Amino acid sequence: MNPTDAPIAMAAPLARRSRQARIVWGSNVVTVGGDAPVRVQSMTNTDTVDAIATAIQVKELAQAGSEFVRITVNTPEAAAAVPYIREQLDRMGCDVPLVGDFHYNGHRLLTEFPDCAQALSKYRINPGNVGKGDKRDRQFGQMIEAAVRWDKAVRIGVNWGSLDQELLAGLMDVNGRRSQPWDARQVMYEALITSAIESARRAEEMGLHGEQIILSCKVSGVQDLIAVYRELARRCDYALHLGLTEAGMGTKGVVASATALSILLQEGIGDTIRVSLTPQPGEARTQEVVVAAEILQSLGLRAFVPSVTACPGCGRTTSTTFQELAKQIDDYLRAQMPVWRERYPGVEKLKVAVMGCIVNGPGESKHADIGISLPGTGEAPAAPVFIDGEKAMTLRGENIVREFQDIVDGYIDKRFGLGA
Repeated sequence: MNPTDAPIAMAAPLARRSRQARIVWGSNVVTVGGDAPVRVQSMTNTDTVDAIATAIQVKELAQAGSEFVRITVNTPEAAAAVPYIREQLDRMGCDVPLVGDFHYNGHRLLTEFPDCAQALSKYRINPGNVGKGDKRDRQFGQMIEAAVRWDKAVRIGVNWGSLDQELLAGLMDVNGRRSQPWDARQVMYEALITSAIESARRAEEMGLHGEQIILSCKVSGVQDLIAVYRELARRCDYALHLGLTEAGMGTKGVVASATALSILLQEGIGDTIRVSLTPQPGEARTQEVVVAAEILQSLGLRAFVPSVTACPGCGRTTSTTFQELAKQIDDYLRAQMPVWRERYPGVEKLKVAVMGCIVNGPGESKHADIGISLPGTGEAPAAPVFIDGEKAMTLRGENIVREFQDIVDGYIDKRFGLGA
């Protein structure tokens, strides 16, 4: 072996210094862009008119880690319900900012329902759905005027499923006159980016500060998203919302979102993310927040909950004990986080290992803050526990699961509690 003189470079996401937007409700100020951490957001799927159900889901999403939550505002009845949703959240002690999602009639709703305009912390405007011809500029302007009047942030969110057809047709005509025409998909990329940036500049001309603007260009193809956002980031310094639209259900949606977002985040592109999962029957809406947080935590960009390392299992681990213990510990840590965030600052950086046999068990346990190596098939019925890299004790008998959870509780209190 001939190792080089220079050490191998460690991988880390690149930094992106975009303008910094502020999304505010009361004393809760969520910064997006600049030197702020990459933020997690989500969206309700309740009927906004049902203020109680919507407020409950917003709170669930916030407790799961969503730092602001978007709600649909599509009818006069929905707009009238927004202040009551905000009131319910405030009563529950949930100060998460609300984002209003507007299409087609946002100009009218923001004008006719000023209480709605004030209760929201941010407006999502889709340039492809604000009107056509002369109406487009006038109705877009009305929404920007509301944002300026009430001092609200705005996301100008372009989507390839509702792209400005007049803009796209114009760019297609230009492309037809090129000596070497672009591929039709490349023209669509240009239309997405042009729509977003030109709309943002128009908003600034109307008095909205650039620091109040967040841009997005959402598509549903992984390679399409990467191509569009690389160019969008190159052309502007607005804060960027990142997400794969209509990602899909289950494994497909999770994998596609994680693939696209991770590549861009590693390149320093993206200031806030949403994982747009189609919930499986019976699945909690909070699953998309969990996935988004895991993406950021896996990249080392954020820490939300203690991480649990567990082996996949093999012929050495025919017992399901390590699987059950890993799930119980992971579920327990996640369930406790709403309380622990306040009681144990820094606990989200805790690393726990639950391993199934002697091959990698002791080594992985030593790398974790606290770890246990359970006996594999044919191994002695003993489970060594490692704390801060040192073997602390060995558990035996029928109560290993309960005893290890008590050890984890004690470790957290000692390391992260007030006494620490």
